Amino acid sequence: MSQVRVSPKDRDAVLQALRAGVVPRRGLHHIQVARENELRAFLSDVERIVDGGSAFRVLCAAYGGGKTFLLTLVRAIAAEKGLITMHADLTPERRIYGASGQARALYQELTRNLATRARPEGGALPSVIERFIATAAAEHKQNGTPVPQVIESRLHSLQELVNGFDFASVIAAYWRGHEDHNEQMKADAIRWLRGEFATLTDARKALGVRAIVDDEMIYDQLKLMARFSVLAGYNGLLVGLDEMVNLFKLAHGPSRNQNFEQILRILNDSLSGSAENLGFVLGCTPESLTDPRRGLYSYQALQTRLAENAFALKAGVTDYSGPVLRLSTLTPEDVYVLLVKLRDLYGGAAAAAMSNDAIRAYMAWCNGRIGASSFQTPRTTIRTFLDLLAVLEVTPEVPLGSLLDGLEIAPDADASEPAALAEDDDLASFTL
Repeated sequence: MSQVRVSPKDRDAVLQALRAGVVPRRGLHHIQVARENELRAFLSDVERIVDGGSAFRVLCAAYGGGKTFLLTLVRAIAAEKGLITMHADLTPERRIYGASGQARALYQELTRNLATRARPEGGALPSVIERFIATAAAEHKQNGTPVPQVIESRLHSLQELVNGFDFASVIAAYWRGHEDHNEQMKADAIRWLRGEFATLTDARKALGVRAIVDDEMIYDQLKLMARFSVLAGYNGLLVGLDEMVNLFKLAHGPSRNQNFEQILRILNDSLSGSAENLGFVLGCTPESLTDPRRGLYSYQALQTRLAENAFALKAGVTDYSGPVLRLSTLTPEDVYVLLVKLRDLYGGAAAAAMSNDAIRAYMAWCNGRIGASSFQTPRTTIRTFLDLLAVLEVTPEVPLGSLLDGLEIAPDADASEPAALAEDDDLASFTL
């Protein structure tokens, strides 16, 4: 058994999150297995964004299939490459398009979760603005140009974009608040950038602007944020939107189509190169992608652009260059490596009591009790394994077989039913 070197903070964050059935926000590299091809594809997207281009991906997997984990890992990779990241889950109250504040609510969630390498937990918008101001001050010291003139000159390029003039005005207002120690003006500027002004009257009174962030312009605001991130010294912006299944669940057909139109606009801009230093990753289930009545494929223009490579399908291979990435099922070998990593990360008496043969026996038990989903959607397998380690930590002398004997574990209630998995010879040879 190898000794895993990890900070107590990362260790606790990973183990507590996995036991709760959610994806940890830190320490993911300690438990990542497989997905090499997918990660290479995403790394090429990140490099394209860094070079001034754009990217668009739809990450497709069943419930518990690892898409949220991979989305989180991709954001961490993007931050390491100098990108700002934003992420949010779609809900009935947060959509890409909405006429009653749903799109603005999504934008507010994205800005609250704005993160950088130095601020991976989110809430990094003020620090991004401060970094821009610091670069302007450095230019002032270098050539003597007044700071307000430097800021105006550097933000001039934003005025060609929708809402760009007001965006630049708000950044300038933040600088004035910074210089005058006017915390209220700085707070108002942050509120505007986060889309928290509900009326134009309040925004005009506070900042003198002519527009606010509303449901119609959240994508335009994201393009502004991407351009501004480069001016602040970052390499671009990556936006992650998970739980696209909530669009699939919309009962109102016109509302779904309006959201699909916004996705089509984003996709067209990305494929045509109209967006700069901006990337999107969307997480969805197979049904919410391909369902002909409610999925993304129900919108003809999206189906045409998102259609998978027919030659790759016929040859039985995966095309990682297309806009849609389907996550393949984890093999039993992948799950074994993952459980070994979790055991080593857990450490202590529990790890000493859980030998490699015991892990294989545990997997055989999972395959018999939970079925194919123990490998295809391994969330339940992982949670049960960590519960088992928690018991072994305090009672390492108890035989593993006695703990598992007669215990029945059901798969996740929200997991789709996978096809039956053929019995694995290697696993079947181990008994409890």
